[in-house]
Amino acid sequence: MRDLGEILEGFERGDERALARLITFVENLWEIDEIFRRIYPKVGKAYRVGITGPPGAGKSTLVDKLAVELLERGFRVSIIAVDPSSPFTGGAVLGDRLRMVKAMERGIFIRSMASRGSLGGLAETTGMVADVLDAFGYDMVLIETVGVGQSEVDVVKATDTVVVVLVPEAGDSVQALKAGLMETADVFVVNKADREGADRFIRELSAVVSLSPNEWKPPIIKTVALSGEGIKEVADAILKHRDFLGERLKEKRINRMVEQIENLLTKRFLNKVRQKYNIRKMFEGGNFKNPYEVLGILEREFLD
Repeated sequence: MRDLGEILEGFERGDERALARLITFVENLWEIDEIFRRIYPKVGKAYRVGITGPPGAGKSTLVDKLAVELLERGFRVSIIAVDPSSPFTGGAVLGDRLRMVKAMERGIFIRSMASRGSLGGLAETTGMVADVLDAFGYDMVLIETVGVGQSEVDVVKATDTVVVVLVPEAGDSVQALKAGLMETADVFVVNKADREGADRFIRELSAVVSLSPNEWKPPIIKTVALSGEGIKEVADAILKHRDFLGERLKEKRINRMVEQIENLLTKRFLNKVRQKYNIRKMFEGGNFKNPYEVLGILEREFLD
């Protein structure tokens, strides 16, 4: 393992290899207090866009084309692609960067992350990795989620604009909008819109969106990501939503900081407990049968 000080120096010089190594530190929660003490003054400029939706909707291809479109508009773009984890190694399985050829050709930084069992569509440290990219100078961070379905709602907390990608055969839009995932959309993209049934699906979705009581009505955009059709319109919608948020972006960023601290405190508290107690063995030994009795003991020792 290289010296952290050397990696941070390379990071501050703009060395992408140092950036990649620093992200590895953050993913593993190694020395993160020192890392963020150094880099956090530079965090706060990047706009974060989550791209989510069911598997097979074409998210990776859309992200590939969208990243290039934003790059051509003058943004410094990076991508986080969250993949399912291998049950054996814990590493990323799909490697979505393989489907992001155009972005790679243009030199856009892409980081694949393993979800490591997280059920919310993102890895536990995705938001922290986005902070690292922000501090490195990227002003647009695209985050593609695993695509696990209705449980994939962490993206709302981690990003500023949520793009939900659907396909015509996704089913009745009224039923789809009952899912928590669908209620999070700031922009709807109906990809593979050259398929049969696309117009009917869009009409149904439009009818439901029109009933929303929210001030922002998510636009519905037809795309064919493979050919690039509709990509400019997706970029326009994202930037329009950014303008709509205005001062509300500050509140979103405060919420992210609070959640990160709470998550880290929870993890550190549990680690401290586990250093002294094996909770499973407390029950297996037969001394305790009531979990709340054990909870009370731990609270009195560690929280009082």
